[in-house]
Amino acid sequence: MSGADRSRAGDWPSVVVDNMKRYCASCLAMLKYMLRAGRGRPVALVILFGLSLLNVCSELPRVDVSRSTSHLAFLGTLDNLLIDSFGAPRQLLFDHYQRRFPRIPASQPVTIVEIDDRTLAELGQWPWPRNRLATLIDAIAAMKPVAIGLDIYMPEPDQTSPDKVADNLPASASDLADRLRALPSHEAVLAQSLRASPSILGAAAFDHAAFGTSTDMRSAPVLVHGVDPLDKVQRFNFVIASLPELQAAAHGQAMLNVALEQGTVRKIPLVMGLGDKLVPSLPLEMLRIATGSPALDVYANKSGVTAVGVADVRVPTQANGDYWLHFASIGLTANRYVSARDVLLGRVDADRLHNKLVLVGLTGSGLTDMRTTVLGELVPGIEIQAQVIESIFEGRYLRRPAWLKSAECAFIMAFGLLIIWYLPRTDSRLARFARAVPKASAIMGISLNLLTLYSCILLFRYFGLLVDAASIFIILSAVMGCFFSTALLANDAPPMETTTKAGLQSGPDAGHDAAYASAHEATHDAVYEAANGVDYDVAHDVVHMADAPDKKSA
Repeated sequence: MSGADRSRAGDWPSVVVDNMKRYCASCLAMLKYMLRAGRGRPVALVILFGLSLLNVCSELPRVDVSRSTSHLAFLGTLDNLLIDSFGAPRQLLFDHYQRRFPRIPASQPVTIVEIDDRTLAELGQWPWPRNRLATLIDAIAAMKPVAIGLDIYMPEPDQTSPDKVADNLPASASDLADRLRALPSHEAVLAQSLRASPSILGAAAFDHAAFGTSTDMRSAPVLVHGVDPLDKVQRFNFVIASLPELQAAAHGQAMLNVALEQGTVRKIPLVMGLGDKLVPSLPLEMLRIATGSPALDVYANKSGVTAVGVADVRVPTQANGDYWLHFASIGLTANRYVSARDVLLGRVDADRLHNKLVLVGLTGSGLTDMRTTVLGELVPGIEIQAQVIESIFEGRYLRRPAWLKSAECAFIMAFGLLIIWYLPRTDSRLARFARAVPKASAIMGISLNLLTLYSCILLFRYFGLLVDAASIFIILSAVMGCFFSTALLANDAPPMETTTKAGLQSGPDAGHDAAYASAHEATHDAVYEAANGVDYDVAHDVVHMADAPDKKSA
């Protein structure tokens, strides 16, 4: 290898660096050209339509690819690939609405009988023998509630039942074993109490098989008005429910599932799919029992569920059957709790449970499922069920219907196109105002966004509408940012007309100066063409030729 070849081989890192610099400069020149072209309007249009499409896709319902047709499977795959740029800001904004205006309970239709630490310390650890739970249900039923919902499921036999104890006795105690087997089982005792009271048993749905799961459970009939929404709602194949003997005795079975989003409860499904049928949630089933209705109603169209109903109550839902819960602070609902110990000892005023919807569940340390609400409070899972019942009873609904999403998209497109058409015009009143007032663009942008946010807060407070001001702010700010960037580039550009006029006034040959100015402007235009594909060296030489003094004329 010659010395020249070795020299060129040793200089290859600097060649790579030079090529990278040229590539970056070319990309930057192309970006500047795109922003300057059409006064920024083409780039603003691309951003407006692109971000609007991402916003719409961020609220598309989740598609179960395994149960979907080919085109729906494609939408499910596309949904997994797209970055959720709008979901998190939207959730934070809706959480802020509730923290600013939490629900103030106007009544107290629900009482919670809690199996708390005091009860467990006096009556024994959990799980209790089923006959003790039966005693608690009998004590509650004696005060005439309209429904008793158990936030408990019992898929296994009670090992303290007389027949189970008899099976563990030695052969020498056969007489005692026979007498124990003659006694009713604890399941039979509990079944009798469930049958004699307006009781509802809880169950938990699973999307996979686990110990104790089954594929079906007893449930009330669901009447569908419109299109069958089974493929739109949350759908499960397995469930952990109570023993068949207990299910047959209770007046209803219902799901206890809640919807978690990043560890926070915002919604609860009022209706779900189990296999090939629809099943209700615990709050809805308790209202059915309380009103004596034979069935539940589900109203749906091709987009999904629009509402669920029982008797004369009709509750609006999301397309997948979720109910957006308006939370009240736990500090305002603490007086709904009654200790199971006090109920068993007869220390509770009957008015606390009479004609009430009573929930029975665990709140003892280490036994309850604690949930975080949008108010930032950690509450027992049974409190979530109580707040759903309470908000339905009061008719305090949060809504985000399909027409509201369409209205948001229409507003974004209309206002965005208005900005794109009007803002770049130099002869408009807005442009004259921006030139006359310092920082006018920032003032107008902040004022517009504050007005939008305030309007959305008012719609939430007085109508329960969840308007997505976050997406409106992000998209319209990005569109306005295109023209702000264009203005900065215009300020950085050399004052071509001023330079040309100065040359014409001072130059000895006006015709020669005019020709020179025309050539100078043409060569600068060539730079943008070079950025779109011409070799960087050629563009660089053209710029130097344009900026160098005319030696011949000198």
